Amino acid sequence: MSAYAELMAFQRETEALSQVAGRLGWDQETMMPEGATDQRAEEHGAMANVLHARRIDPRIGDWLEIAKAANDVEAANLRQIKRSYTRTLKVPAKLAAELAKTTSLAHRVWADARANEDVAAFLPMLDKVVALRREEAAAVADDADTYDALLDDYEPGATGVELGAMFDALRPRLVALRAAILDKPAPTALSGSFDEAAQLALSTKLAQTFGYDLKSGRIDKAVHPFSSGSGLDVRITTRTEERDPFNCFYSTIHEVGHACYEQGVDKQHLLTPLGGGVSMGVHESQSRIYENQLARSEAFTGWLYGQMRDAFGDFGIADARAFYACVNRVTDGFIRTEADEVQYNLHVLLRFDLERALMSGDLAVADLEAAWNDRFLSDFGYAVDKPSNGVLQDVHWSEGLFGYFPTYTLGNVYAGCLNTAMRTAVPAVDADLANGDTGAATGWLRENVQRFGGLYEPKDLITRATGAAPSEAPLLDYLEAKFSDIYDL
Repeated sequence: MSAYAELMAFQRETEALSQVAGRLGWDQETMMPEGATDQRAEEHGAMANVLHARRIDPRIGDWLEIAKAANDVEAANLRQIKRSYTRTLKVPAKLAAELAKTTSLAHRVWADARANEDVAAFLPMLDKVVALRREEAAAVADDADTYDALLDDYEPGATGVELGAMFDALRPRLVALRAAILDKPAPTALSGSFDEAAQLALSTKLAQTFGYDLKSGRIDKAVHPFSSGSGLDVRITTRTEERDPFNCFYSTIHEVGHACYEQGVDKQHLLTPLGGGVSMGVHESQSRIYENQLARSEAFTGWLYGQMRDAFGDFGIADARAFYACVNRVTDGFIRTEADEVQYNLHVLLRFDLERALMSGDLAVADLEAAWNDRFLSDFGYAVDKPSNGVLQDVHWSEGLFGYFPTYTLGNVYAGCLNTAMRTAVPAVDADLANGDTGAATGWLRENVQRFGGLYEPKDLITRATGAAPSEAPLLDYLEAKFSDIYDL
């Protein structure tokens, strides 16, 4: 057996164990008994120890030294393994296990603090998480920027300076568009109650409409919707609110975008380093283009309007055009995951700046809530009313996911680029969407993005798919055109 074959056999087992570890996290969010939290933390720590030991096994270094790639796929596998091996070697096993255990416990503390509107109860645990992630970043970065070291975990090749420049270019036009829209009368909003069972039934239909294969997946409920798994076992969650079915429908479609990316990866890459999405930014591009450019389009909302009338009867929206405006309604709000397309990225930019300051030490954890509230007031023009609408609303920092937030906006940027290229290549997209047919659009994405998995680096993948380097301009042009039409700007 060649060195490459031996390395890939070993890697396949590691990938399989990683999927098992991911299933522990899925279970914790969906079905785990409340009293199992402490034991689950130990289980997470044990799995982290096993995986860490495998990822720094000295045989990997030996195999990498002599393995030869026969083609682009093998070269990409070796590149991905080398990157992970080099990075993991720098993180002590004790630190990796402590991070896994602490973030598992921090999740429970965050959930309780959020439910009780008690920031003070969460900050000591967050302080521990921040300290551990700083320690990890310092170990990985050598003499480079520590935030970039964390960012590289989610978006290989990206830097805080680069993203900061892109985000600075986004901000003025987003702020101006937001101000112009909020000067106009708001479209009619949904009102009334919407049966939970009917919401879940329609959300399942929407998942299948966008190509989610339920033979290799399932849909459950969670407080914070997410997608989990890869290959032949890709699970999603959604949530319901009695008076807001859009929360359920668009959360489902968003997670389906993630799931279809994982299900769409060429099966030759199953349980290899190439067997999942190449980065969180590219992953987010799929969820956002499914959710926004496709599912919030005038064409698709016209079809969805009929589906909702079938499910709920007359719900007070006069016609399909009014429904389109209702779906895309821009209003004040605190919650990132519920924000409209215009304001969503302003929420992300806030978090990006705060977490960079936390990691650099320029912002103390004790001052985080005040810094959040000040920045929110500056960006949105009104004050945070309670912690669950402010610093406690997101799960990410409790899980140690520093460097993750900017990939949400980068995903929107990528989605803007992909949408422009897709509509040029498939001009009949809107005609199909008007009939509830997403096949041409999602097929183009599968062919040009999803099937490659981790074969190409993120920027290279987007450039190959669109014919141009990633830029914020297509997203801004799309938003201005869409909302100028809706709001008659």
